Amino acid sequence: MSAVSSRLPVFPWDKLEPYKKTALAHPDGIVDLSVGTPVDPVPALIQDALVAAADSPGYPTVWGTKELRDALTDWCERRLGAVDFAHENVLPVVGSKELVAWLPTQLGLGAGDKVAYPRLAYPTYEVGARLCGAEPVVYDDPTELDPAGLKLLWLNSPSNPTGKVLGKDELTRIVAWAREHGVLVFSDECYLELGWEAEPVSVLHPDVCGGSYEGVVAVHSLSKRSNLAGYRAAFIAGDPAVLGELLLIRKHGGMMTAAPVQAATVAALGDDAHVAEQRERYAARRAALRAALEAHGFRVEHSEASLYLWVTRDEPCWETVAYLADKGILVAPGDFYGEAGERFVRVAFTATDERVEAAVKRLG
Repeated sequence: MSAVSSRLPVFPWDKLEPYKKTALAHPDGIVDLSVGTPVDPVPALIQDALVAAADSPGYPTVWGTKELRDALTDWCERRLGAVDFAHENVLPVVGSKELVAWLPTQLGLGAGDKVAYPRLAYPTYEVGARLCGAEPVVYDDPTELDPAGLKLLWLNSPSNPTGKVLGKDELTRIVAWAREHGVLVFSDECYLELGWEAEPVSVLHPDVCGGSYEGVVAVHSLSKRSNLAGYRAAFIAGDPAVLGELLLIRKHGGMMTAAPVQAATVAALGDDAHVAEQRERYAARRAALRAALEAHGFRVEHSEASLYLWVTRDEPCWETVAYLADKGILVAPGDFYGEAGERFVRVAFTATDERVEAAVKRLG
């Protein structure tokens, strides 16, 4: 085993392959609800912006064009409630997963440092800590952590996988605690546009951060809101001191968002109509799947936001995975996201209307 692989967890999706083969054997084909990847078209205005910028022979800048930085600051003020945002408060990144995985390394963390993240969480938070040799630490309530050695605190609201949303008062309490103890907060808010039974709030909202961005950074992605997973379009926003250091490091590392993608991002952030249209698609799929799962005996917990239903039949998650695979439906086992998910599965509603309808019929 190599030195790298020995310090990383097993790539979880490989364990799902046998169940995928079972689901693929269904006479009507697989309904893959295991991965939250968009399936709907990229909106035409975004495609047009990408094509118009296709003749981009020169290197793009890591910080992005002025037009991109304007679009990022305008969106943060309009959508997140941020105030007095400047270009120094934003930084484009090459997809949010890259940022999550390499952030601890870019912050200079290593042995003796701790990186904390929710007990049920996207696996890449742990990966990022292990890549730099820091200690990964899970929490239920971050304010109950021992702050000694804690350098980076990940929040994730709305949550992947559970869809849980942290309320404004809770976020305010956590940010205040982190500042008191000198802990840097990064809030993964990639599903913020997809609140269903709750209205997600950003850590950049003045009611949460007090109008100061010191020690606070939000992570945003266009993958879900605009169907741009294939474009790798994302950005971070907040503390200018932190972003300035990351900008310098990323310049040295050549971490540049492609020029056509920068132009596409400007178009995407300037248009709310396509976001509302996509939300309607997801809302209909979510309602249909939730009703079918509950009628079939599943219990849904949290799931007030994001692209997933967090469900259980009160049995080990792999038994549920096998049960649904026999029906040609593939879902993600909850233990992919931590031991606390061992009796849950995550059901994505990022499938076409036709495939969602097929799942509903099979559950019926």
